[in-house]
Amino acid sequence: MAFCASCGTQMADNAAFCPNCGKATAQASGAGASAPPPPTPAPPASYGSSGAPTTPLEENIAGMFAYFTIIPAIIFLLIEPYNRNRFVRFHSFQCLFTVGALIVLQVALSLVGYALPLVMFPIWGLLWLAEFALWLLLVIKAYQHQMFKLPVVGDLAEKQAGA
Repeated sequence: MAFCASCGTQMADNAAFCPNCGKATAQASGAGASAPPPPTPAPPASYGSSGAPTTPLEENIAGMFAYFTIIPAIIFLLIEPYNRNRFVRFHSFQCLFTVGALIVLQVALSLVGYALPLVMFPIWGLLWLAEFALWLLLVIKAYQHQMFKLPVVGDLAEKQAGA
């Protein structure tokens, strides 16, 4: 295997260009096979480090993903290392409690909708718009690494996340 003279990336022997930086190899630039290959690059400093293992996702990204349906929220509460992270746990619990509260609200409005169907059409539209705005707000706040608490469910989520 050959290495790029510019960035040190390993590449095929017959490659004309480096797949990482795009520079021409010695064969493509006309230098021929007489050029010695560059030295093997040193391994990254993270090899053999004794630091704590890193998570595949940053905690603000995981907190943001917790609001994309209830499935990621449940998964983050079940798998390591997210189920030990207070920030991710808070956003996962807040998502679950918010979805539960919205389901209760929609069932109550459905019961009212049987009695007053024409009045409920604009209310359903406003409710959908409010849910979308709330979802967008929660996603943005989680991405900004803020523990934005909703009035009732935020307190419940904070108690669950801190336990």
